[in-house]
Amino acid sequence: MEKLDPKRTVKPRKMPVQRRSAATVGFILDAAARILEERGLDGYTTNIIAERAGISIGTCYQYFASKEAITAALIARETEHLCHELDLARETRDWATGIRLAIAAAVTYQLKRPRLAQQLDLAEKILVLSEGQENVQKRAQDVIASLLARNDAYVAENVMLVSRDLVAIAHGMIDSAGRHGETNIDRLCQRVYCAISGYLDASKGIPAT
Repeated sequence: MEKLDPKRTVKPRKMPVQRRSAATVGFILDAAARILEERGLDGYTTNIIAERAGISIGTCYQYFASKEAITAALIARETEHLCHELDLARETRDWATGIRLAIAAAVTYQLKRPRLAQQLDLAEKILVLSEGQENVQKRAQDVIASLLARNDAYVAENVMLVSRDLVAIAHGMIDSAGRHGETNIDRLCQRVYCAISGYLDASKGIPAT
């Protein structure tokens, strides 16, 4: 099967205005999500997406020029709530509470539809997203960095390094939990926070770069 091409445009051809058009776009994105869950990126083409959505390939192309554009729109739709929750975590006055909220948002997103989340994560690493569509992992790093900056134990030079490590730790644990079929959100949140807390305690001695 043809792989995702990062050189192809990811912008939709037209934005749905009428209710019927919005419904058609919804059918396309729903179909794309189901195919990714069932077959992964290797079984993923515009023809298959259109067939699953119950529309003609011509109708599909009216809204999206490529499967890359469909995928980018799906990433935006599926991660919208996660990004909102991350932004709320950033605004939390207490930095530790903010980190807990960010962990809960990430765990909830991943375990809701783990196979889809994994495939979209892979796709996001390949595609060059549209202007204004921020990479979710980069957004998470910025949120954690903003929270850590309120903690005097971390010098400014180390904040981005530590936040990158924390996101990598959390991402690895959460992704693994999804792959192994875990469903207990509270337990996973606690485990991730324990791992992050251990790193934070040990990282206070890291010299500034």
